Amino acid sequence: MTRKSGDASRSTIRDVAARAGVSASTVSRVLGGVYPVSAATRARVMRAVRDLDYVADARAKAVAGVGTPTLAFVLEDITGPSFAHMAYGVEREATRLGHLCLVCGTEGDVGHELEFVEMMRAQRAAAVILVGGTADTAEYRERTRRMADSLASAGSRLVLCGRPPLGPGAPVTVIEYDNEGGAYTLVAHVLSQGHRRVLFLGGRPDHTTAQGRARGYLAAHRARGLEPDPELLLHGDFTRDSGHRLMQQALKRGLEFTAVVAATDMVAAGALTALHEAGLTVPGDVSLAGYDDIPFARDLHPALTTVHVPYEELGRLAVRTALERAPDAPDEHLLLGTHVVVRDSVGPAPS
Repeated sequence: MTRKSGDASRSTIRDVAARAGVSASTVSRVLGGVYPVSAATRARVMRAVRDLDYVADARAKAVAGVGTPTLAFVLEDITGPSFAHMAYGVEREATRLGHLCLVCGTEGDVGHELEFVEMMRAQRAAAVILVGGTADTAEYRERTRRMADSLASAGSRLVLCGRPPLGPGAPVTVIEYDNEGGAYTLVAHVLSQGHRRVLFLGGRPDHTTAQGRARGYLAAHRARGLEPDPELLLHGDFTRDSGHRLMQQALKRGLEFTAVVAATDMVAAGALTALHEAGLTVPGDVSLAGYDDIPFARDLHPALTTVHVPYEELGRLAVRTALERAPDAPDEHLLLGTHVVVRDSVGPAPS
């Protein structure tokens, strides 16, 4: 009797083998397509597969060394525009090289991240790419080092994109962009327009990406003999709502500033709305700059001055580098450049 797909029990490879009158290993050879099998045997096996509505288990295929090679892309927020462009680069490069790309959004859940990485190790994924900043703690380094060693033991490779390196000897590839340097150059551009009180709308204080951009903000001031007012450094997260909320708070507190540097373009978009709601013009009353250069930055009114991060190339490079390295090769650290894109949202400081 043909098994229906809605039945509670699922067919196994042994069920298929029994129906076709062959061994389970012969069924694996037919489904994997990597060993020669007679046409008659193949026909019997495929007929049994259809009759039993059999779906091959991905982990079993991975253990057998057959099936489409897989790459995994793991990030905290799958809706973030910058991460979406990195994911696009990963997916395009993986497809070009004949690999399937799986995406996992963790929403900051470390346990979920560990479970997904372990599943990818069991499936012998070619590489696992972890994306985005984090809190650089001893616990993070120990946990991630265990991930790297575990993946390497299964012939896989851990790639960290925009995450802190683990120290010498770890079988991991680290790919970063000049986060601090981008912020330094952006703030230097704002200061060159005569601004001296620059409000910084940053991210979480313990987040490595936020820390790098805050360091660039401070370094650009100090290089000109300036010490920014600590009250002008506000902390939130990298979202539009955070930018809107922080800007409203700054205006309500009566903070004095002539320019705003936001930690991301999304934060800048929220800040721009709050400035407009308060009846202030950009850049006439207040200049505004962002970070990331996501596509809609050029469509804001005015178009946003920002830092361009090569997110798509980061994704492509993560795939190429991971597949070219031996799984147990020592750590490798690559750094991509950033640059300021000058548009209309930054102007001279009001006299």
